Amino acid sequence: MVLVLAGHDPTGGAGLVADAESVAACGGWALTVPTALTVQDLVDVQAVHPVPASTIRQAAAALESLPIAAIKIGLIADLEALDAVVDVVRRRPGVPVVADPVLKAGGGSPLATQELIDAYFERLLPRVDILTPNRGELARLAGLDYQDDTERCVSLMHQGCQAVLVTGTDDPEGQTAKGRVAHTLHTPDSDRQWTWPRLPATFHGSGCTLAAAVATRLAAGESLVQACEQAQVFAWQALAHGWTPGQGQSLPRRLWKMPTPRFSPDEVKV
Repeated sequence: MVLVLAGHDPTGGAGLVADAESVAACGGWALTVPTALTVQDLVDVQAVHPVPASTIRQAAAALESLPIAAIKIGLIADLEALDAVVDVVRRRPGVPVVADPVLKAGGGSPLATQELIDAYFERLLPRVDILTPNRGELARLAGLDYQDDTERCVSLMHQGCQAVLVTGTDDPEGQTAKGRVAHTLHTPDSDRQWTWPRLPATFHGSGCTLAAAVATRLAAGESLVQACEQAQVFAWQALAHGWTPGQGQSLPRRLWKMPTPRFSPDEVKV
């Protein structure tokens, strides 16, 4: 079982729906606790309404008897919710924690103040086993004092984070081959990089998909490197089989292996 603490996205592209689908597709069972309700479409976020911290704590406490093997954290909308999430993590010592720092919407709207980012760095990061930022999120979390991604990741690991998987879809590094996307895992002992063919669409929920898959693989007992590698395979396939239902970003199809049901009116029974 994977405990997911994240925002609700009504499009299903990101947030709790995306996480639950990813966990299920990777063979796990998602337990979901909302941290925020969002108003958004496939273009941008119009509003974010934080869930009260007391509700987050109460919802998580109701699940304490269940055998949670990993925790996945997504959008945290305010300081009170952050403290509640930290409390939830603290009550599960030894359970691997995967955090996807959602700091900006795909359409460009900011989702976190500098005060919240600073608190995230100080209070939550020391309890995270693996952080999965894109390059822009990495730069915002680490600050302006570093020259490259490696230095930024080292600074986060000095804060207590055990590993950082940096995705390069948003802003590829100069040495990445054209038409490829590079994802780099930084740990205290070594770095490892994977490259994937760049897909033409702009996707809504790719980061959620990847982070939830990593959490599920860790919950199943895989090593960190193996979990990151297999999660990337899953995420790339979900994007490659994605679809664009209208204007705006494309949606990952995390359950792409499942047949699409087709019913005629005569076949639907009430």
